[in-house]
Amino acid sequence: MLILKFFHILLAIIAVGSNITYGIWFARAKRNPESAVFALRGVKFIDDYLANPAYILMLPTGIALVISDGYSFATRWISWAMGLWLIAIIVAYAFYTPSLRRLIEAVASGGMDSPRARALDVRGRVYAAVLGVLVLAILLLMVFKPN
Repeated sequence: MLILKFFHILLAIIAVGSNITYGIWFARAKRNPESAVFALRGVKFIDDYLANPAYILMLPTGIALVISDGYSFATRWISWAMGLWLIAIIVAYAFYTPSLRRLIEAVASGGMDSPRARALDVRGRVYAAVLGVLVLAILLLMVFKPN
């Protein structure tokens, strides 16, 4: 099942790699207010069509790896990683994505420096930080497989 592991890791690279670019996009939006909506829509596009689908597809590939490699879902590092993955998916879809959509709307109507845009930017950064910690914890579990 090496090919399955390859695709699972490729999906992780696509998801995490995409997320890492968001900081660059946000910095560009702040430095070039006239391009802010374009940059933020770029983040939204990457989030909707690359990062989030990759995170979602990691579930079936991860489940298949657990089964094919003879692991148990009760194995602590696997159950913790899956639980953290579920929390990350909930935070992403219930909080981060709607906040990003509202930020784009606020910037389009009032600019990057409007009070609403600034508040949404701070909120989005908090969600992004939470997601970053969750993803890092999952990565640590996957690599080190602690007992």
